[in-house]
Amino acid sequence: MDKKKLLKALADKTRMNILTLLLHHDYCVRALANELSLTEATISQHLKVLREAGLVVGEKRGYFMHYAVKRELLRDLAKAFEAMAAIEQGGCRPEKHEDCPAVENHACHKKGGYSAEVKEFCPGTYHRCWE
Repeated sequence: MDKKKLLKALADKTRMNILTLLLHHDYCVRALANELSLTEATISQHLKVLREAGLVVGEKRGYFMHYAVKRELLRDLAKAFEAMAAIEQGGCRPEKHEDCPAVENHACHKKGGYSAEVKEFCPGTYHRCWE
């Protein structure tokens, strides 16, 4: 699963509308164009992006290609987001990163505390020193 390509495909309002329609019913290009009041060429271009991202698949039925959503891919993406959301955030540990501006010899113990740059870059456990 190419998450970047997938997310780019989902980032467009028209493609999301197409996906929503396809989740309810398989449609051909002409039917999608009628439902969304767009040209068939526009729908075809959006479907191309969705196909390349792996989100939809076409099936020839008579003279027309009917499209359906690959639901398993949506489920996999949802699982990936769930896994990301489950990551526990640790505190800021500037000593682990040489280029972290929070490494100011523990500036919170000095009068004045951390600089604005440090507060913006590393808003972790040292926030209690900023007040």
